[in-house]
Amino acid sequence: MHGWIILDKPYGLGSTDAVTAVKRAFRAGGHGKVKVGHGGTLDPLATGVLPIALGEATKLTGQMLNGDKTYDFTIAFGVQTDTLDVEGKPVAHSDVRPTLDQIEAVLPRFTGPIEQVPPAFSALKVDGKRAYDLARAGEDVELASRAVTVHRLTIHAPSPLPREGGGPSPDGAPDADAQVMGPCLRKGPGDGAIEEITLTALVSKGTYIRSLARDIAQALDTVGHVTMLRRTQAGPFGLAQAISLDMLAKIGQGAAAEDIILPFEAGLDDIPALDLTPDQARRLQMGQVVTGIAAHDGRYWGRGSDGTPLALVSLSDHELRVVRGFNFG
Repeated sequence: MHGWIILDKPYGLGSTDAVTAVKRAFRAGGHGKVKVGHGGTLDPLATGVLPIALGEATKLTGQMLNGDKTYDFTIAFGVQTDTLDVEGKPVAHSDVRPTLDQIEAVLPRFTGPIEQVPPAFSALKVDGKRAYDLARAGEDVELASRAVTVHRLTIHAPSPLPREGGGPSPDGAPDADAQVMGPCLRKGPGDGAIEEITLTALVSKGTYIRSLARDIAQALDTVGHVTMLRRTQAGPFGLAQAISLDMLAKIGQGAAAEDIILPFEAGLDDIPALDLTPDQARRLQMGQVVTGIAAHDGRYWGRGSDGTPLALVSLSDHELRVVRGFNFG
């Protein structure tokens, strides 16, 4: 069984827990042991798109981790927490509230290549230990700044959020008890003052939205923290393809897994295919370099004459090399 389940991860569920839920559903449905992995960690605080890879698709999770991602997130101004989100303890306060004009003016400073310091409460390692373990133990954690890219940063339009217990209903309609994000900003008591605002960011791998929110608030001469974080796109996958935990559970109740699983090739939608002759395919599967390929340099996925994906490949100077081979035998 090879393919993808795109989960609309609910609030409070960890990525590893989501993988366990998929395995449990397949066991309950009598599908036996299935190799499962996730394509990018999503914090328990966050909701939204979590690609779950099955079978040979687990070989593409590294590709998924390296892909761009899109998030909606809400910044509440006036309080900064140690975790930079709602789960932390307040560590700084400010009476300053920005105006909408000020927010719009500062966003271009955080668009394009930027440097950011990751949160102390992160999975990065310091001297072999997780930063969040050190931070929870009360130690001062100093992390080096890193280069990331924010491809797009805009003020977000209203959209629905899932209820805490799960994602959208199986037919795609919002649940009756779903929370609604409402306006993209909440005004304060002052003249034009804004208490919180929701933004949308398309970012490169390694970008911390909590750090981005902190830095935006500081650029506005105040402090802030993230109160809502929702991933709406991860590589080629978006919310339109995502299912709820309730839908996932139906696999264990006898629903056809094929109705829920996306094909293996769905994880390759953002990579061009390269058609190979039977001889080229044979040589590629033997790990040999295939020469004389007339195409632009770059990364492709090699496709056999019957349409079967053979490998992730890299083309340079008309020479084709295997990056990761697939085995559907």
